[in-house]
Amino acid sequence: MKILANDGLAADGVTLLENAGFSVSTENIGQEQLIDSINSSNLEILLVRSATKVRKDIIDACPNLKLIGRGGVGMDNIDVEYAREKGIKVINTPAASSQSVAELVFAHLFGLCRNLHKSNRNMPIKGNSEFAELKKKYKGVELRGKTMGIIGFGRIGQSVAKYALGLGMKIRAYDAISMSIDVQLEIHGAGDVTVRINTEDLDSVLTLSDFISLHTPAQADGSPILMASNMSQIKKGAILINASRGGIIDESDLIIALDSGQLNGVALDVFNNEPNPDNRLLVHPKISLTPHIGAATGEAQNRVATELANQIIEAFQPA
Repeated sequence: MKILANDGLAADGVTLLENAGFSVSTENIGQEQLIDSINSSNLEILLVRSATKVRKDIIDACPNLKLIGRGGVGMDNIDVEYAREKGIKVINTPAASSQSVAELVFAHLFGLCRNLHKSNRNMPIKGNSEFAELKKKYKGVELRGKTMGIIGFGRIGQSVAKYALGLGMKIRAYDAISMSIDVQLEIHGAGDVTVRINTEDLDSVLTLSDFISLHTPAQADGSPILMASNMSQIKKGAILINASRGGIIDESDLIIALDSGQLNGVALDVFNNEPNPDNRLLVHPKISLTPHIGAATGEAQNRVATELANQIIEAFQPA
């Protein structure tokens, strides 16, 4: 069987698949050429990450497709139910990137709390001439003892909670499904520690958290989860982090909340209009920015690739 990993696949996954008898291409095909390429090459399996969109047009035009795989958690870029109605198997790797995304959340959070994003912009320009002034200007805050709000308490949200607990933070979590979760911390040299976290209502998380991290799927109607009406509920001076997906925050309302002082800082790894984010976000002095790299670690990419490969091998077991 022929596989196209259109957004790439780590070598460990390619090796597993090829050893099992699959033919794997990691050539990147443009969205407009994808249908022709799938059909002309008689491809039966299409693997994507977030860049490639697999909508009804591709599903209808490529009758030989037997499986669509998403390397990652969210499948917003795939018409999942439609594909399954057409008899196409759809898989993803929900656990593979949880740790890497959670670590990026805290990379941003540490940076914002210690003004690293501002220092890295200003030191090359003013470091020689205004060193003392910059030193006085960048007063930070500590994370220990503060409250971490988590909106969306799935695998990634729980990973964020583990890092927060390890730093001595308090947790407030919201999820569309009420739940009680035992979060297990693995402490080297001391064994495991279990902390029970009960999810609560969104209003409580917004009003009582010092920092808020979003880890939710897109809403069915495409509307944002956070907009002016509930941004006004956020604790004044809080920091907001979105390493989940674009579209779940109203970006215009976000800028207003920053400019008014309602929010003290924002970290964004995802944007509404990728790959062309709103320039107002890119130049805003209170925003820490990364280009959708939540799962971009070597370890996560290997986990994604091997998890996809094992699911494909299990599904088809070629001779």
